[in-house]
Amino acid sequence: MDKAKMPILVMKFGGTSVATPDRIRRAAKRVGREVANGYDVIVIVSAMAGETNKLVGFVEETGAFFDAREYDAVVSSGENVTAGLMALTLQEMDVPARSWQGWQVPLRTTSAHASAGSLRSAPQNARTSFAPAPATPASSAQARPSPAR
Repeated sequence: MDKAKMPILVMKFGGTSVATPDRIRRAAKRVGREVANGYDVIVIVSAMAGETNKLVGFVEETGAFFDAREYDAVVSSGENVTAGLMALTLQEMDVPARSWQGWQVPLRTTSAHASAGSLRSAPQNARTSFAPAPATPASSAQARPSPAR
């Protein structure tokens, strides 16, 4: 199949799948195989197992009332760490990759805090935004690749 017509493959790895550097390497190998098969891959990662609960606990220790935006900033940091580790691991495998935070990604969602749904986006938007690298580690709904090194 022509590379221009290859679909974008989205791969999601939950917290248990990325719980340790060894598990991140295993997940990265799966991503690398798909890139070798010609796919552009967007990788969605969760925080490493147990990290989100730990971060939520830190927020709860600050008090009973908290700003939802600041809560999100703290809790999403776990996914950002995993996305960075995934990008570094892919780069070590010579797969061009870069992690992205949610605000950097051209995705549109509904405005319902903590339960927003994504609005349909044209695939060419993702292809244009994430070019030219074939692998895109992402945290939660965060993604974007870098040029080959």
